[in-house]
Amino acid sequence: MKHPCHTKQLSSLKRIEGQIRGIANMIQEENYCIDILNQLKAVRNAVASVEGKILKTHMKACVKDALSNEKGFDKKVEEIIKTLKR
Repeated sequence: MKHPCHTKQLSSLKRIEGQIRGIANMIQEENYCIDILNQLKAVRNAVASVEGKILKTHMKACVKDALSNEKGFDKKVEEIIKTLKR
C-alpha cells in the first residue's frame, strides 16, 4: 500500500516551528507569562489542526483501503484508537 502525501502540511509545520522559536525568544526576553501562555496555546491549536488533517487523510486513504479486508480494517481501527489514546 502506498502512503498518502502530507506535503500540504509542511507550510503549517514551518509556521509552527517559527512560533516555537518566537516563544523561546519570549522566554529569553522574560516576557509576560500570559503572553507566553497565549502563544503556547496557539501552537497547541496549530499542531492539533495539522494532526486532524493528517488523521482525516489517513481515514480517507489508508482506512478506506483496508475496508476490502476485515482483518486489515480491524488493525487500522486499533491503530487509530491506540494513537488517539496517547
